Amino acid sequence: MTIVYAESSAVLSWLLGEAGQQTILQAMNDAEQIVTSTLTIVECSRALARARAMKRLKEAEELAALHLLDDAAASWHVLDISDRVADRARASFPREPVRTLDALHLASALVFAEALGGVCVLSLNDRVRENAAALGFALAP
Repeated sequence: MTIVYAESSAVLSWLLGEAGQQTILQAMNDAEQIVTSTLTIVECSRALARARAMKRLKEAEELAALHLLDDAAASWHVLDISDRVADRARASFPREPVRTLDALHLASALVFAEALGGVCVLSLNDRVRENAAALGFALAP
């Protein structure tokens, strides 16, 4: 079974139609299961609101992207930021420094991996990718 942890940078690339969108979409379509953190949903929603406020998106585009996100997330397994995730995020990572939100993503992926076995991390964030690889995760794209 292919389990993909969808990190915010990849999901935003897909929602905003950025370069590489097709690669992200293909990785998500190929996954048998998509897992993520509630952090991804919040980060993506805030990034879309920011894009609208900065006139990068029209209101209708923001609403369409939010609808896509909500529809997709309804079929994903979304992990809350539990004490277990927070405790792991507080610990060190192989490639420091790691920002707080990145640490929460990595910790969430680790919790999923412990529960489900092999997880592939779908991310465009270099620091997340470096740490995920060092932690033994497969990477996409």
